[in-house]
Amino acid sequence: MNDADNGRDWLDAVRWNEDGLVTVVAQDATSGEVLMLAWMNGEALAETACSGRAVYWSRSRGRLWRKGEESGHVQHVREIRLDCDGDAVLLKVEQQGGIACHTGRRSCFFRRLDDARWRDVDPVLKDPGEIYR
Repeated sequence: MNDADNGRDWLDAVRWNEDGLVTVVAQDATSGEVLMLAWMNGEALAETACSGRAVYWSRSRGRLWRKGEESGHVQHVREIRLDCDGDAVLLKVEQQGGIACHTGRRSCFFRRLDDARWRDVDPVLKDPGEIYR
C-alpha cells in the first residue's frame, strides 16, 4: 500500500470501540461478494496498510491474526475504505485459494434464513481438516 506507515494521522480518523477495535468487512475486489467480518486494532490496520495483506485482531486468540497464516488463504488488499462514521473499515481483497471461511467455504455468510430457520446454502469447498493442522 502507499506509504501508509509514514505518519499515523490516518489512524486517528478511526473511531475505535472501548476495546480498541474496529469492525472490518472483507469484500471480494472483483465480484463485490462479502467474504467475512472481522476486527482490527491499530496495529493490525497499520500492518495491513503497510504490507498489502489482511491482518486482523483475533478476539478468541487474543493476538494478531495474519489471514492465511495457517490455511494459506491469504487476502491481498487492493483498497482500504473507512465509512462515514469512522467506525467500520472495508477491505477490498483478492482472496487467495477462493476460501475465506474457516469452515472451508468461499464466504463466512453461508447461512440463509428460510422459514424461520438458518440453512447452510453454500457448499464446503475444502474440508477444514485438510486446511488446518
